[in-house]
Amino acid sequence: MRGQHSMTAPYQPAAPQQPAPSQPRNGLGTAGFVTGLIGLVFSPIPIVGMIAWPLVIVGLVLSALGVSRAVKGEATNKGLSIAGLVVSVVGLVICILWVVAFGKAADDLNKAANSEATVVYEVTGDAKDASITYSSFDNGAASTNQEQAATLPWKKELKTKGILKGGSVTALAGPDGGTVSCKVTIDGVEKKTATATGPAAMASCTGF
Repeated sequence: MRGQHSMTAPYQPAAPQQPAPSQPRNGLGTAGFVTGLIGLVFSPIPIVGMIAWPLVIVGLVLSALGVSRAVKGEATNKGLSIAGLVVSVVGLVICILWVVAFGKAADDLNKAANSEATVVYEVTGDAKDASITYSSFDNGAASTNQEQAATLPWKKELKTKGILKGGSVTALAGPDGGTVSCKVTIDGVEKKTATATGPAAMASCTGF
């Protein structure tokens, strides 16, 4: 038997393994959109909108990171990330507007509390022995006084300070009747008038 030559297949080097494609990391952009949207929903609500501040800021940061990843090809939800930026910015603007509005309201309230006003009560008419009762507010305290006017007109000028600037004045005609009219002005602006006629007729200037 003649010598046999073994046939050996030539060596084939193993093909290098291709790394598995990385999965897109869309979590930051999605979280930014959801967080920003919740913040936007809460932002217009008085008091409750205070919790919108951290939400819209976090949403803004996460959405920006999501956009950055999408630009680098590490994420595929660029549109959702941009939407998260938009809703977060809108929510942040609304929050800022609320702060400005509350700040202005607080400033106006402080100015009103420290401002002084001139309140003038007047009673006119032809009634005799009119009984006049008037009240006023000053620095949050109320006071009530009563005077008897044998003849009219009658006038009282007061200086008041605080948020509540006015009070009330009531004129009651005497038993002989006649006409009584009351008028209230604050810093020269007429606020209330009323007129009554007859025995024990009452003119009341309140609710201004």
